[in-house]
Amino acid sequence: MKLRIFTEPQQGATYDDLLSVAQATERLGFDAFFRSDHYARIGAGDPGAGSSDAWITLAGLARETSRIRLGTLVTPATFRLPGPLAISVAGVDRMSGGRVELGLGTGWFDAEHAAYGIPFPPVGERFGRFEEQLEIITGLWTAEKHYSFEGRYYRLADSPALPKPTQSPRPPIIIGGFGAKRTPRLAATYADEYNLPFHGLADTGAAFDRVRAACESTGRTLTLSVAQTTVVGADDAEVERRAAAIGEDAGRLRESGLAGTPAEVLEKIGKFAELGAERVYLQILDLGDLEHLELIAAEVLAHL
Repeated sequence: MKLRIFTEPQQGATYDDLLSVAQATERLGFDAFFRSDHYARIGAGDPGAGSSDAWITLAGLARETSRIRLGTLVTPATFRLPGPLAISVAGVDRMSGGRVELGLGTGWFDAEHAAYGIPFPPVGERFGRFEEQLEIITGLWTAEKHYSFEGRYYRLADSPALPKPTQSPRPPIIIGGFGAKRTPRLAATYADEYNLPFHGLADTGAAFDRVRAACESTGRTLTLSVAQTTVVGADDAEVERRAAAIGEDAGRLRESGLAGTPAEVLEKIGKFAELGAERVYLQILDLGDLEHLELIAAEVLAHL
């Protein structure tokens, strides 16, 4: 089981905040640093300096870290054209020495699209664009020579298919979500990892089973992972304090997330492992509390 730190910078975080957490992630022995890809705060609250661009910040972190994996959960297909996105991710992969992973999804937060003038088509079209982007991005990265594509939404004519990423044949692709049909099919066809965010054990088991069934038709095996809002404390009082700091109720998080003392959190991680999860993305919302990461590293990570 690998633990990965997962941040939500759109809730109010600067690049320096992310750098501090990423470097702590590396120093403390976690496997990876991931961030969301949003352009506006989700829900009420102080947006701080405003959100930052995911791939620009990951490019910076690629040069200021040396070991940890870096990636997005997840980049919306609505934000970028597939060709430029393939170039950006390949560039960051080269800047990091081959440590990048691309989480890609359909996009869902309509308000941020309206706020920044990004088209937000109906869900059926978003899935269609998403699938074409998956085919194009993987095609550009793996093409031996030039690459062309003719689809309903995108057309590429004699692309040089450059630059290439450092990782061969390409950086890993992560697809997530609870969809019952299209998501498992797309994951089984294009992804290296399937991630289920913010669901309980029963839903997680059902989703993993759907993906395994889809993989039977493609002959592929995926890494399975989960993402959970995480609050860990040395005792109940510390759990409650950290939950309150992110506007959450400790009791609710114990049920719906990954919260409690180290022993409680280890027990729940073990239950996700029994379902087949090999990675847990710990959603850390208070980026100023580095002692939280230190506690998780010493009392949770060290026992896995």
